[in-house]
Amino acid sequence: MQRVRVRIQQRREEYEIVIGRGALDYLGDVARRSLSPHAHRVLIVSNRTVFKLYGERAAQRLRAAGFNVTHWLMNEGERYKTATTLDRLLGVLSQNGLERSDAVVALGGGVVGDLSGFAAAIYLRGIAFIQVPTTLLAQVDASVGGKVAINTRAGKNLIGAFHHPRAVIIDPETLDTLPPRDMTSGWCESVKQGAVGKRPLFDQTYSFLRKRVGDKRAISGASGLERLIAAQVAFKASIVNGDERENVERDDARSRRILNFGHTTAHALEAATHFRRFRHGEAVGYGMLVAGEISKRLGVLAPSELELLRDAVRLCGRLPSAGDYREDEILSRITQDKKSVGGQLKWVLIERLGAARIVDGRDIGQRLLRSSLRAGLQGI
Repeated sequence: MQRVRVRIQQRREEYEIVIGRGALDYLGDVARRSLSPHAHRVLIVSNRTVFKLYGERAAQRLRAAGFNVTHWLMNEGERYKTATTLDRLLGVLSQNGLERSDAVVALGGGVVGDLSGFAAAIYLRGIAFIQVPTTLLAQVDASVGGKVAINTRAGKNLIGAFHHPRAVIIDPETLDTLPPRDMTSGWCESVKQGAVGKRPLFDQTYSFLRKRVGDKRAISGASGLERLIAAQVAFKASIVNGDERENVERDDARSRRILNFGHTTAHALEAATHFRRFRHGEAVGYGMLVAGEISKRLGVLAPSELELLRDAVRLCGRLPSAGDYREDEILSRITQDKKSVGGQLKWVLIERLGAARIVDGRDIGQRLLRSSLRAGLQGI
């Protein structure tokens, strides 16, 4: 098992991320040492598909560690990450008698993790939770860093909190049951982190993607997969360690805001299509291409670097068409981005792969933005 520790300097807290094939079998042991010694009840939050595959195994490991275990299943999909679903989960927590020392276990992808983490953050003013991400996107990104939230009609993740898990269990074997689109979504997020992290992380991700094209073997057995996931997680942990709450005063290359590369356009696409057309990472794939086009047209990114980024996104898998989008609606959604500061949108661009730059939206003219949207959303 590989292990990464996330340290929250501001609060002198830390938690463990365990990565490896069969890591799910360590859930009970990790929970027992991560939670309060008074923890007695655990509620597993999942969906029907994931729970059918891994729910009983997770529950057995927790019971063996001495926990009283119940479960609750939410509907699948980003469109169910709502206040209505949250209210139902809060009711279940209360009905099952969970106390301040008890915990939630999020077993599933980013939607399950976001919703259950937010419920844990506000129930009894905060109880513990453990992340057991079963999608690639959640394993390399969403499960690490403490951001939890729900969506509203106005946009994605507009109501949320910072609430870190007590532990994260990443078992690559769960990837073998994922549909291809979910893998594509996760690979796009992996490319995103490589694009704004140090160049070796991008190169490691790109090399892995090139080798796996056409490989029909089980993904969990792929050579280098665990090392790549660990490298992705370690990068995000290093950013979170230094900027836990995404300080709006920071615009340097180690600001947590650089992790939003591709997300300004991605969130606009998701909201405009009512969270029904795109997986989150698929939308991020398009968002990276748009941000890359802006970077090139501003003269800060070499065309060869943009072509390499485009090739990396292509290797992630086929993206749903975005060619029928309504330009004015996407632009309207972009202006509502929650990352705006002082009324101005902040764009995360790249100077080269592995080097991010935060740019004030006033430096990007409407004509340039529109032409970049058209070029980026054409796909690959």
